[in-house]
Amino acid sequence: MRILELLTPERVVAGFPARDKASLLARLAELLDVAPSKDSRAALLESLSRREKLGSTGLGYGIAIPHGRSPQVEHALGAFVRLEEPLDFEALDGQPVDLVFALVVPEHFTHQHLMFLAELAELFSNAALVRELRKAPTSEALFKALAGAAAQNAAA
Repeated sequence: MRILELLTPERVVAGFPARDKASLLARLAELLDVAPSKDSRAALLESLSRREKLGSTGLGYGIAIPHGRSPQVEHALGAFVRLEEPLDFEALDGQPVDLVFALVVPEHFTHQHLMFLAELAELFSNAALVRELRKAPTSEALFKALAGAAAQNAAA
């Protein structure tokens, strides 16, 4: 499974509002909740929050990849957002974050989880892609940019 397979156009959002890290994680859990229920959303939030407590998933350069494993999901899920306003994510470089890829995988996806994170790190090391994501005028343009870059990486 590749990164693009984790996304749907509905889970790629430009101008995503969040006032702080906690509200961002809560909104991401809501976006990732494909079988909406109060319990599943709470479990997704717990998964993302538990990982953040270990240390920030802010990579630097304005990019964060909050992620976690959850028994509530049957297959890996991703969401990508460009924040309305950058916010402090306690990234190692101290820079505020504006690009966020959230990832949740089933509890037993240990190896796959690491492979997804490696693929995301490679994807976001592409400076041209990052510039394109920051300039994309709509959610649809964000999705197309990610799809194009993911397809290029898969072909390489």
